[in-house]
Amino acid sequence: MDHDVRRRALTARLDEFGVDALLITRLLHTRYLTGFTGSNGQVLIRRDGALFLTDGRYTEQSRREVADLERHTYTNPLREELPGLLAGTGKLGFEAEDVTVAARDRFAEALGGDVELVPTTDIVESLRAVKDDDERAAIRQAQAITDAAFTAILDRFAVGVTEEQVARQLETAMRDEGADGLAFDSIVAFGENAAEPHHEPTHRALAEGDIIKLDFGALAAGYHADMTRTIAFGSPPAELRAIHDVVRESQQAGIDAVKAGVTGAAVDAVSREVIERAGYGEAFVHSLGHGVGLEIHEAPSLGRKQDDPLPAGAVVTVEPGIYLAGVGGVRIEDMVEVTDDGCVVVGTSARDLIEL
Repeated sequence: MDHDVRRRALTARLDEFGVDALLITRLLHTRYLTGFTGSNGQVLIRRDGALFLTDGRYTEQSRREVADLERHTYTNPLREELPGLLAGTGKLGFEAEDVTVAARDRFAEALGGDVELVPTTDIVESLRAVKDDDERAAIRQAQAITDAAFTAILDRFAVGVTEEQVARQLETAMRDEGADGLAFDSIVAFGENAAEPHHEPTHRALAEGDIIKLDFGALAAGYHADMTRTIAFGSPPAELRAIHDVVRESQQAGIDAVKAGVTGAAVDAVSREVIERAGYGEAFVHSLGHGVGLEIHEAPSLGRKQDDPLPAGAVVTVEPGIYLAGVGGVRIEDMVEVTDDGCVVVGTSARDLIEL
């Protein structure tokens, strides 16, 4: 991944933010800008080049992972060494959503009034919304692992198996396929539990006729996958079968509406209209989708109040759902890559109702 391109894009925006330098402290953003995977690292973005900062535990790791960047290992608290690193800096931007009020005050005291601290928001996040080729490849790898795990898990269902057991089997299947870990804790819901959008697996045992909702994803090279499938163990209740058809139609309508320049609200409205027309509008209780990348939920989003246009290169989920308390629920979710003339579905798993 070309981390230098990302850093230069950030450097080019210093005037826009009204600062002379920018201190990146959020660890995820440090990884995005440098490739560093340790637990303590910062990046000082300056007009004359970036500087990577860490403590002595990561000197050697950073030498390997951040070889293309000037590095500084601090032995004192970072705030005590900042003044010596900020010569000629009048205004220093910091990530307001990462730095606490107490930490800001300590920075200000250490800088002694020589440098003005300027809070900034959504700086790196706006860059991360558009994925480069390497990022999209990593997401596709994570999804390929997820698809393979889904196929592998289909023969594991039997009367009496519990939600928790299936969740563990899903994790094993993803790791066996090469996942670095889980993108998030898997959601496995049987029968009436599928009415909970974010159900946590329990000891509830599978029974004939149950609907099964699986929301899961693999982690690969730091990037996440996210997929939901609702299947049936035996013949499901007629209403849930009909609901699956509605959700499937709703999801396809949303996928067809995704395109660079279209707002997240517009895509949400197209998908939601299908469910409302079927009489289940009040049972679709969440937004249509969200961005996926280094985080499982990131910009951009698909929802009623998301008025920003989708950028080409973004990866978002399309995941409508209908949830009926005491009965069950259906959600179908796929990630799509936004393009100038539409979108490309990342996964390959079938979206039709599978009856085991």
